[in-house]
Amino acid sequence: MKFILILLRVLVGVLFIFSGLIKANDPLGLSYKMDEFFEVLHLTFLSPYSLVFSVVMNMFEIIAGVAVLLGYRMRLFSVLLLLLILFFTFLTGYALFSGTVKECGCFGDCIKLTASQTFYKDVALLLMILVIFAYRKRIRPLFGKMASNILMAVALVLSFGVQWYTLNHLPFIDCLAYKVGNNIPEKMKVPPGATPDVYETTMIYEKNGERKEFTVDNYPWQDTTWKFVDRKDKLVKKGNAEPEVKDFILTDFDGNNQTQAILTETKPVYLFLVLNTATAGKGWDAKMQALQKKVAAGEAYIYGVTASGKEAVAAFEKAHGLTFPFVQMDGTAIKTAGRSNPCLILLQQGTVKGKWHYNDIP
Repeated sequence: MKFILILLRVLVGVLFIFSGLIKANDPLGLSYKMDEFFEVLHLTFLSPYSLVFSVVMNMFEIIAGVAVLLGYRMRLFSVLLLLLILFFTFLTGYALFSGTVKECGCFGDCIKLTASQTFYKDVALLLMILVIFAYRKRIRPLFGKMASNILMAVALVLSFGVQWYTLNHLPFIDCLAYKVGNNIPEKMKVPPGATPDVYETTMIYEKNGERKEFTVDNYPWQDTTWKFVDRKDKLVKKGNAEPEVKDFILTDFDGNNQTQAILTETKPVYLFLVLNTATAGKGWDAKMQALQKKVAAGEAYIYGVTASGKEAVAAFEKAHGLTFPFVQMDGTAIKTAGRSNPCLILLQQGTVKGKWHYNDIP
């Protein structure tokens, strides 16, 4: 039993540390996923605090994982871990059986799991944590009190420091489709060899007051007395025929599509992504005004990209001394393209050549 307990502690501890670190690389992305859960659970009043929840949860996952490996205060952390995994299992079970959330974001955007994979992963973790909880009194600390306290303090500082850095700059590892080096037009295409969704068509016909379902294989083609009533298309097998980049559609305020013109421009094109003009960060004005001089010299183009309305954009331009045109794009696409508000992206004929948090604009 001692060996099994050690093995379970290692598995649980490493998984929680890995899960926490990979999400700490992009806490803003996790907060967007939380907003999705809040919406389907009708808890939208919690959305303003989603980023705080994201940072705290990532910190706790890392700290709890370290505590399990060290055998640190197991009577406390075994209870907290059990409560956390019960909560996770409920959420992932809801996502799977309700079908309202496709991915839970448990490993961030770097490792995408389906709803079923995530749920069964949490069930396995729940079983392992139940064993750890049951035998928590047998677990002894790996190190002395002083050394354990120091290691736990390091875990606390590390888990907060990584997230502070990524929120004030950009993720260390960009796992999104808009990362530097990717060509957006290519990512807008369905991947070669992708498997399309498979549907089964069921047709409902009526005869002599009796309704019956048929498929294309058993439909009574020769019997014209059956009258058509309805048709159902049931998803039999989910495919993966979806492009990585969706909803990248840039339109001016008159509704004219500017996407192709911007993606095929031979000169460098800077996209200044401003998800919401009312909540945009500050301190970038001088850098963007300097960049505007390159445009005036004919060296490049700049377009603002926003989900805000025309009047809000006009006030924003005036407040920050911006002279370049703005186009609109779906807010979800903006959040996916840049993990800061604002965020600057450099394109060269549709290929991402650079991406900067507003604190790091060159």
